[in-house]
Amino acid sequence: MTRKPEAVSLTNGSKYIITSLGNKDSAIVTRGTFRGYTVIGNVDGVCIELDGSHKGLRGKVRVIPSHMILAIDIIDAARPTPQVTEESIERYYR
Repeated sequence: MTRKPEAVSLTNGSKYIITSLGNKDSAIVTRGTFRGYTVIGNVDGVCIELDGSHKGLRGKVRVIPSHMILAIDIIDAARPTPQVTEESIERYYR
């Protein structure tokens, strides 16, 4: 019996290498840890905390607009944390 492939999602704490569009003739390679999503105006983006390969930028957060992403390499996938829904909160707080 073949296993159904698991859905892939970006999870907090996972390490990725993201290749995105740079200027006209180049791409930007970002290495680091996923910290979440953000929205600036009407553009959504991926937040990556840069690792040591970025020299003086280590620890800074780079926002990559999602429409600029060419490829995402998953280096180390963290387990997703369970999401708390409003339904589960209502049971305990009335």
